Amino acid sequence: MDSPWDDLTLAFSRTSMFPFFDIAHYLVSVMALKRQPGAAAVAWKNPLSSWFTAMLHCFGGGILSCVLLAEPPLRFLSNNTNILLASSIWYIAFFCPCDLVSQGYSFLPVQLLAAGMKEVTRTWKIVGGVTHANNYYKNGWIVMIAVGWARGAGGSIITNFEQLMKGVWKPEADEWLKMSYPAKVTLLGSVIFTFQHTKHLAVSRHNLMFLYTMFLVVTKDTPQKAPYYLKETDEFNSSEDERNLARQVISIRNRNISSKGHLSDLYLNILIDV
Repeated sequence: MDSPWDDLTLAFSRTSMFPFFDIAHYLVSVMALKRQPGAAAVAWKNPLSSWFTAMLHCFGGGILSCVLLAEPPLRFLSNNTNILLASSIWYIAFFCPCDLVSQGYSFLPVQLLAAGMKEVTRTWKIVGGVTHANNYYKNGWIVMIAVGWARGAGGSIITNFEQLMKGVWKPEADEWLKMSYPAKVTLLGSVIFTFQHTKHLAVSRHNLMFLYTMFLVVTKDTPQKAPYYLKETDEFNSSEDERNLARQVISIRNRNISSKGHLSDLYLNILIDV
């Protein structure tokens, strides 16, 4: 007879992502896009470009995993239901009267709920990527880890291509050079699920899925770290003005200025300039 714990984890592993968890994933991705500087103006001037960017944010992991496995990268367009659902989220997020969607999403409980549900989809994507790669390369550890990582965190990686096409690419914020926390924890999850799939980790998949998902929610969906998901699109980083201010302050410190009055005047001039 199965224990209540096994019943719980098994039922959790069989939970369908459609439609509620998928909606949460699309909402978090689209709202992170909307908070990028100039994104709302682009949506009004060039809706097709904005829609395509939103689809990259929503389906970037699937696209990147297809590229790694030499599959058609536009295969995600064949899922009409998910495309229509993500497109609907994009439309109401950018064009809803009185910006009601953004106002409702601004409440912290709503953000925490949506972000937590998004992490559930991340686990499912990692497991799906590892399993799918194993169908092509039996017990190919490196391939399974790479595809699982790409499917789980590919949205934040493939958007670098989107930024490059728009002419706003920032090399210092490249996910390949400076991995964000979501990308790191997704890579860790891909390694763990690969070991489990190849029978090198003696734990059942449904138990591992439950424990890993709870780990994601607890470590990344707390009030202190609530806006973590903005980091996937560089929104959590300091603004350009703040970085310029920091550079000027460091430059002043390096000059070894001894006069307090002179130092205060310089700080005041910097703040006025910024």
